[in-house]
Amino acid sequence: MAEAAQASPSVASRQQSHSYLVFLLQVSRPGLWSTTSLFYLIPLGHVDFLHSGKLWLGLVFVLFPLGFVLYGVNDIVDAENDSLNPRKGTFMFGSRGAREQLAALKWQIAAVQVPFLAAFYFFIGPRILWWYVILLLAVGLYNAPGIGWKGRPPFDVLIQASYLLVFVLSSWLNNARQLPWQTFLFGAMFAMHSHIFGEVMDIEPDRLTGRRTTATAIGRVRAKFLIAAFLCIETALVQFYFRDWLITGFLAIGALWFLVDATLLWKERAYSPSEMRLFLWGWNTAALLGMIWDWSSGTLTHVVPSSGLPL
Repeated sequence: MAEAAQASPSVASRQQSHSYLVFLLQVSRPGLWSTTSLFYLIPLGHVDFLHSGKLWLGLVFVLFPLGFVLYGVNDIVDAENDSLNPRKGTFMFGSRGAREQLAALKWQIAAVQVPFLAAFYFFIGPRILWWYVILLLAVGLYNAPGIGWKGRPPFDVLIQASYLLVFVLSSWLNNARQLPWQTFLFGAMFAMHSHIFGEVMDIEPDRLTGRRTTATAIGRVRAKFLIAAFLCIETALVQFYFRDWLITGFLAIGALWFLVDATLLWKERAYSPSEMRLFLWGWNTAALLGMIWDWSSGTLTHVVPSSGLPL
């Protein structure tokens, strides 16, 4: 009995450490890793994964330290909102941290950047400092209390174009050409429609806390129509400039799905937590297939010339 009593504090300590590691992993949003990886790999095409240390350095960065900046600050600011959100506190949708965890997180976000900033300065040079300035400006604009764009439609959607910084970093770090403007436009629209989808899933907790987003402002059905409109434009963009029928087909199916969702299936009805998880698994599967296709074809790295279309 005495031995069991002596062992219990050690067991409790291990459980607490495990719980904290789970929290930190949830902060980095594993449910979005495939999408972030896809953005990082799009500029690289037929890259040699096995012999590029810089590639893996950048990939680890966009999954963990960059995730801490983008989502950790959001978790700190959104503590009240997240406490009412049934999809939070999971690996797929992000953390729901305790007060002490969130208090320590701000310093952990800063500390984890230091070794990567030093490495990037060595490989890329001083221009990485400007990259970080733009990143922090975007994070500040989105999250700043009182003026944060996350509660100011349509800026909550437009600010998602800052994910294009991943394209720039990948090209710099891996000595690849910067992508054509058509790919940047596609990436910005993809990030925006993805964010609106997240807002659709968060309409109820956002309304409970008084947050105004594009989805709460226009309603669930109109938000789905807006996602479909983005996907239609992305479909035309990929087909006209890149002539990739596979990506075009996936985007077109996505647009059709949201139209059917808005008019025949869920309409104004909220998704259940299990339905949200199913949708995100599908999303991750599509992103994984996109990475494989991008590696094999490199479609989005170059525009296919076509008469009458500006390059």
